[in-house]
Amino acid sequence: MLTITLPDGHQRQFEHPVTVAQVVANIGPGLAKAALAAKINGNLVDTSTLISDDVQLAIVTDRDPEGIEIIRHSSAHLLAQAVKHLFPDAQVTIGPVIEDGFYYDIAYKSFTPEDLDKIQAEMEKLAAQNIPLRRYLLPRDEAVQFFRNQGEHYKAEIIASIPSNEDVSLYEQGDFTDLCRGPHVPSTGKLKAFKLMKLAGAYWRGDSKNEMLQRIYGTAWTTKKELDAYLHRLAEAEKRDHRKIGKQLDLFHVQDEAPGMIFWHERGWTLYLQIENYMRQIWRNNGYHEVHTPQLVDFSLWRKSGHADKFGKEMFSTHSENRDYAIKPMNCPCHIQIYNQGVKSYRDLPLRLAEFGSCHRNEPSGTLHGLLRIRNFVQDDAHIFCTEDQIQEEVAIFIDLLLKVYADFGFHDLLIKLSTRPDQRIGSDDVWDKAERALELALNNKKIDWKLQPGEGAFYGPKIEFALKDCLGRIWQCGTIQVDFSMPGRLGAEYVAPDGNKQVPVMLHRAILGSLERFIGILIEEHAGAFPVWLAPVQAVVMNITDQQASYAKMVEDFFHDQGFRVFSDLRNEKVGFKIREHTLQRIPYLLVVGNREAEMQQVSVRTRKGEDLGVMSLETLLEKLKEEEAERK
Repeated sequence: MLTITLPDGHQRQFEHPVTVAQVVANIGPGLAKAALAAKINGNLVDTSTLISDDVQLAIVTDRDPEGIEIIRHSSAHLLAQAVKHLFPDAQVTIGPVIEDGFYYDIAYKSFTPEDLDKIQAEMEKLAAQNIPLRRYLLPRDEAVQFFRNQGEHYKAEIIASIPSNEDVSLYEQGDFTDLCRGPHVPSTGKLKAFKLMKLAGAYWRGDSKNEMLQRIYGTAWTTKKELDAYLHRLAEAEKRDHRKIGKQLDLFHVQDEAPGMIFWHERGWTLYLQIENYMRQIWRNNGYHEVHTPQLVDFSLWRKSGHADKFGKEMFSTHSENRDYAIKPMNCPCHIQIYNQGVKSYRDLPLRLAEFGSCHRNEPSGTLHGLLRIRNFVQDDAHIFCTEDQIQEEVAIFIDLLLKVYADFGFHDLLIKLSTRPDQRIGSDDVWDKAERALELALNNKKIDWKLQPGEGAFYGPKIEFALKDCLGRIWQCGTIQVDFSMPGRLGAEYVAPDGNKQVPVMLHRAILGSLERFIGILIEEHAGAFPVWLAPVQAVVMNITDQQASYAKMVEDFFHDQGFRVFSDLRNEKVGFKIREHTLQRIPYLLVVGNREAEMQQVSVRTRKGEDLGVMSLETLLEKLKEEEAERK
């Protein structure tokens, strides 16, 4: 008698071996219709898998994380089959799952956007045929010959790299067979919501010495509704692209002469300074001492700290007077040099040093992306030197501070992860045990939901990562706090303990915004360039109707300037409707129109960038409104 135990503890018994599909049918037609795959004793398998021993069995549907992965993997195979139908001379290579979708690399002279439409239609046709998928095994050499006979030389090359004594897993899908370990959906009819997205080039095996292949990207979801929602998010993201908005609003630009570096224009730099000054005030109010450290530091310091071994290839370097220097990729070793000046006592701890530290990292040119991935960036960086007993309180204080800052910028939905020791690290396991326990305890004491992220810690210590979710549901990792028991000792940091002995302080590496440039890119896309009043580079523009009101419009500008607001007057000889449209497109929060009546009554007619007419206000009334919005950070 065969016993199969389900996740809820219920058992099904059978007198002979059965497939997963037969078990599912025995449970009920609803589950049979929804089943995509299964887990046998925790291992993913197809529904066609035969069960001949007692096992733990869990059915995978499209509600499970594994379900969407299987749908996307199967969609990649469907794409390959459609390509072979339409372009018999094409050779298929590999087709993995990626975030939100899949791709397949095809050896073919070229595809066009019109070809994508044809392939999409063929995929829909094949899906509608509900073609069953069948997995089978072949000895390696037979599999190599099988694909060579079909003219699929890339597949044959992949299989030839597998040990000769191994069998190879293949999937037959009607007239198409592909190499894959699986699992896959039972039939193509399970694939109901997919779309091909774009074309790109890719070298075979990622090597530029090899031939260029055609990469077709696609996305797949469990339902048409989810697919439509995803496409809507993409369209919104395109409209909110910070590079496009940065150009429209004259905020910044990049150019080839300084790859990965930002040229800030006046309005962009005004926005930058608002954020920097806000964070500077946060530091002042929370016991931080602002410092500034050199850009060029002798390479020997980076060797002592461990950064040269870990980040050597990403560091820019230079040479002068028989000495090698590095442009700093981060600030922590330099902050230890400030700490080391003078004798420190336990009474001096915690000592919080903060810096808007300008860092350089030699990121590959192909990864550079506007403000979001650059080579020169500034961090709201700080390092807290403390005793072991102070770790919990300092981490708790930091978490509260981070939540306040994010809320002020309009972010309330956060994801928090604890990243533990990576393979390449400094420090003993005992030290790492102690550091990881400290962060875990701090999170639990705050009663915060968090997830474990094994192996993703910094090379010198574990860290808590704070990721924010924007209005499109995208996740951005920004803030972090890291416990470091190792680097201070490597660089000679000490303090005098109560017993008179010298001890090595613990160093907490922490940032709230992370890279200011990257955070501004996130803000641009979150607000689509329509910043709240407190952040807007220009908070209001005064527009005259005729030249008769020019002097009054200038007086209004001066009035608000004197009160510390960013207001300018547009006195051009243009129709006021033209001016309103132009400044609305510039996302300026308030549009102030002055005619003869407003000038006579010392008032302004107030409109918003959303097109709302707020009526006529006195300058004092509008001033109070601006002050209120700034204070509340609406």
